[in-house]
Amino acid sequence: MHNRPLGRSDLSVSEIGYGAWGIGAAGWSGATEDESVRALHRAVDLGVNFVDTARGYGESERIVGRVVRERSGDQVYVATKVPPKNGVWPAPGGVDPAETFPGAHIRASLETSLSASGLDHFDVLQFHVWSDEWVGRGDWLETVADLKQRGLIRLFGVSVNDHRPESALALVRSGVVDTVQVIHNIFDQSPADALFPACEEHGVGVIVRVALDEGGLTGRVTAGTTFPEGDFRARYFRDDRPARVQRHVEAITADLGITTDDLAETALRFVLSAPAVSTVIPGMRTVRNVERNAAVGDGRPLSPEQLAVLAKHRWERNFYS
Repeated sequence: MHNRPLGRSDLSVSEIGYGAWGIGAAGWSGATEDESVRALHRAVDLGVNFVDTARGYGESERIVGRVVRERSGDQVYVATKVPPKNGVWPAPGGVDPAETFPGAHIRASLETSLSASGLDHFDVLQFHVWSDEWVGRGDWLETVADLKQRGLIRLFGVSVNDHRPESALALVRSGVVDTVQVIHNIFDQSPADALFPACEEHGVGVIVRVALDEGGLTGRVTAGTTFPEGDFRARYFRDDRPARVQRHVEAITADLGITTDDLAETALRFVLSAPAVSTVIPGMRTVRNVERNAAVGDGRPLSPEQLAVLAKHRWERNFYS
């Protein structure tokens, strides 16, 4: 497993990280705790050393903490997230940071996360939504500085609003953030326009989520695909989106001369071909998925020719509206 620096920090993280939303049984169907624990242990066996969870991911923090404590001899970095106090996703304009991330709320959320996980600190504490209107306002920054000073967190980051990478540019340029987590994949290549260059310039680590488009870039979503009630993918792949995804996937595989079975690997290598990216965090609820994805962390990017082909498959933002 190849590692990369997490921005300007002294953390060296595995190219393939572990996205732990799905193992918390909150918004995803099909996860079992026993299998999730086996999958996370297998990931650590294979060199995965970065796990991303959140206060809002059901039982995820508890499960992650259990495995990390069981693997006390291994260096595993854990990132979690503070939900906005007002409970609004994504962050709308015109909202004061006192409504979303006041200091008391940040501290209380972190205390709950530490208790749930059984850990004594988190390596990255992220705000689960962000608005650049909050730069220089509120008491969140002094709170973060105090939590760092007390050793309860090592780094501070934000999870950038879906498909809006420009909404964190002012924060990155301010120099006060250590990491950003952002959607980046073959379909949504917009972070490469301005966010990635800014992160490279200011030494901000990039954590990529949704590299497989919630399953769309695995080749397993087709025109007839449906998901159980309560599974967020039922909303994500609503209306005619499964059929549109299938058409785009068929075009990608034809243009690259690959099979559908090769698509997930290609999608992960696409993300890791961006020098700004520190780690990518696919969701991995089974040992099989862990072994498949971890094998991609071998430091081998796509060729310039392959990247040029994939550049043509970028979607416009209105696809996600």
